[in-house]
Amino acid sequence: MRIWSHTHIHTCIHTNIHTFIHTYIHTYIHTYIHTYIHTYVHTRIQACMHAYIHTYIHTYIHTYIHTYIHTYIHTYIHTYIHTYIHTYIHTYIQTYIHTYIHTYIHTYIHTYIHTYIHTYIHTYIHTYIHTYIHTYIHTYIHTYIHTYIHTYIHTYIHTYIHTYIHTYKHTYIHTYIHTYIHTYIHTYIHTYMHACMHAYMHAYMHTCIHAYIHTCIHTLKGPIAVEGRSAACMHA
Repeated sequence: MRIWSHTHIHTCIHTNIHTFIHTYIHTYIHTYIHTYIHTYVHTRIQACMHAYIHTYIHTYIHTYIHTYIHTYIHTYIHTYIHTYIHTYIHTYIQTYIHTYIHTYIHTYIHTYIHTYIHTYIHTYIHTYIHTYIHTYIHTYIHTYIHTYIHTYIHTYIHTYIHTYIHTYKHTYIHTYIHTYIHTYIHTYIHTYMHACMHAYMHAYMHTCIHAYIHTCIHTLKGPIAVEGRSAACMHA
């Protein structure tokens, strides 16, 4: 943080503000307004208005406004504002702000914050990070990763995969597929299909067809009866 010196602040006030008042405002009043009044207004009054109005306004401008500008405003700027800047603001800056910056903030920064940063935080960071976290990472986590997880992965999971799952696949599933399902398909279903269904089809359907057709055809009597009963059988 940059602490401005008394000379720098004093020079800044006397140079910038004083130059602004005596150069810009003074030039503005005596150049622009004066030129405006004597050129634009004067020309417009002489060109557009009566001699009486021109005389009255001209007198008014040169007497009242000119007096007002050179007396009131000039006095105001050089007396009140100048006094205000050199007395109040200068005193305020040199006393209150200067004292505040050099005493309170300077003391605060160099004492409290400096002490806090270099003592508490520095100690905390170097102690906590290098002691606790470093110890934690290199001891607990390192031990955990290389001991527990490594052991777990290479012992339990490896054993599980190669022992249980491998055994399950080659023993239980293989046995189930090749023994139970194969036996079921080739024994029960094959036997059922070829025995029961075949017997059903050949027994029931054969009996039904031969009995029904035999009854319809062989029990008819005469051509008319045969035609009538055939139509009745077909309709039925």
